[in-house]
Amino acid sequence: MKLVNTHKLLLFLLLQVVSMVALAQPKWSLQQCLDTALILNKQLRMAKNNVAQREQLLKEAKAQLLPKLSLNADYRYYMDLPTQLLPLNIFNPQVPAGEFKEAQFGVPHTINANLQLQLPLYSPQAYGAIKQAGLFTELADLQVLKSEEQLLYEITGLYYNAQILQHQLLFLDSNLLNSSKLIQNITLLKEQLLATGTDLRKVYLQNTQLQTQRELIQAKLFQVLEYLKLSIGIPEDISFRVDPIQEPVPAPAYDVQIPLDVQIIQQEKKLLEMELNTLHRSGKLPSVNFQAFYGSTGFGYHQQPSPFLKFYPLGYAGIQFSYPIFNGTITKRKITKKQLEISNNQLQEQFLTDKMQAELKNTNRQKQVLQKAIMTSREQLDLAKAIYDQTLLQHKQGLANLTDILLADNAVRDAQQQLLTSWIDLLKADLELKKITSNLN
Repeated sequence: MKLVNTHKLLLFLLLQVVSMVALAQPKWSLQQCLDTALILNKQLRMAKNNVAQREQLLKEAKAQLLPKLSLNADYRYYMDLPTQLLPLNIFNPQVPAGEFKEAQFGVPHTINANLQLQLPLYSPQAYGAIKQAGLFTELADLQVLKSEEQLLYEITGLYYNAQILQHQLLFLDSNLLNSSKLIQNITLLKEQLLATGTDLRKVYLQNTQLQTQRELIQAKLFQVLEYLKLSIGIPEDISFRVDPIQEPVPAPAYDVQIPLDVQIIQQEKKLLEMELNTLHRSGKLPSVNFQAFYGSTGFGYHQQPSPFLKFYPLGYAGIQFSYPIFNGTITKRKITKKQLEISNNQLQEQFLTDKMQAELKNTNRQKQVLQKAIMTSREQLDLAKAIYDQTLLQHKQGLANLTDILLADNAVRDAQQQLLTSWIDLLKADLELKKITSNLN
């Protein structure tokens, strides 16, 4: 009798401690986890920074069309002036051609200072780069949405797992309580010589197995919650628990939208077509720039008898015209390569569309099967509980043995696990359907 009371006291204290710890931890709803993750998740913040980088690249591309103004200056001191060869017949026509005289021109000191202005009037490469940068920015926006979708999908899956594990602990606590009562009954029967020590050891073995299973589930729940905190982006020292799981109800049909994967492929196709168009235009259209130059050149001489430093202005303005004639078939090879990339892009888009249709059909069919499985599992659990209670009553009346009780108890646990498995499978199927139809956000 003393052993039974001690066991009951320990179980009661364990359940009380678990309840106190659970009450000390705040509950986080799934929506709270998702909203917090959209703000704190580091990978998502990195993806948003990539959008900001793309926006800067777009501004950089547009800046290529702005005027470029530069100030240049240099000073040179010639220790040896440049030497030129002058034909002697310039000075004496009677000297035969082919005879030259060395001559050094210039002064030791030369100073140059000028302003240069360049303004692109038309550049197919620059205009193509601007449009490509704009498409890259739109692509980065889609990739952020894809990152958000993937994040919501992962967090929702982790949240469902945590709910299932949390519910498994409730089942195990209930099973441990039943096991404790069974230990009490078998102990009383043993004292009355109506049960053997082997029977009592069997019940203790079952109780130990349940406790071990509970410890494993508790450790797994802790691990899932840690992954969940990491995905959300909250510190590890924050403790929280998830809401109790509710039996899944049939969800309404989701509107089928274009998946983000397909949208990204379509945006990449636009980008490839723009790059191809830029290659065609750069090979057929000229580049035109406006140029202006104004400066001053100074010459200095520091030796006697006439040292001097004089400056002379220089300025011009004009148009620079550049037309590609032949660049070694480089542009042609780039065009062919880009056409192959577009062909692969179209094939990938078609593959993703076909895959989405197949997954949509299979997931809808799976949901229907799982909804029926949940009804069957619930009926089986109710029946298993009724059989267990009836077996306990028969055992008290001497109409059932311990093996019958243990078998009935195992049937209850199997039915509990089957019901939880059906729940999590249905939740995951619904989550997968939301992802396929782009209804996660």
